[in-house]
Amino acid sequence: MIEKKYKWHRVADHLNEIDFAENNIAVVELNGKNICLGKYKDGVFAFAYKCPHAGGILADGHIDAIGNVVCPMHRYKYSMGNGRNVSGEGYFLKHWQVEIKSDGVYVGIEESGGLFGWLK
Repeated sequence: MIEKKYKWHRVADHLNEIDFAENNIAVVELNGKNICLGKYKDGVFAFAYKCPHAGGILADGHIDAIGNVVCPMHRYKYSMGNGRNVSGEGYFLKHWQVEIKSDGVYVGIEESGGLFGWLK
């Protein structure tokens, strides 16, 4: 099994300083781009700012009763944990790992090994 490696980026010093809206979605900056953080139960998830279907702003959507983010434009639903489109349209939502540590909230971007990265 190939072990995934991540480059971790701190997006906040503490979870309490992230401004989650009533819909439990916040916008933070990662490498100069906006991404969303979603809170569901005890978890925090990082995912793309825009819906891959038509570019709807996911921060304006909502999180449904089972923890999927719902796009405000066409109501496409995506798992915040794995990016899978659960409403059946076949799209995939970019998502990233989140770790909450004593010194901050981190989002992990999988490091690309390039064409021959699997050899390492």
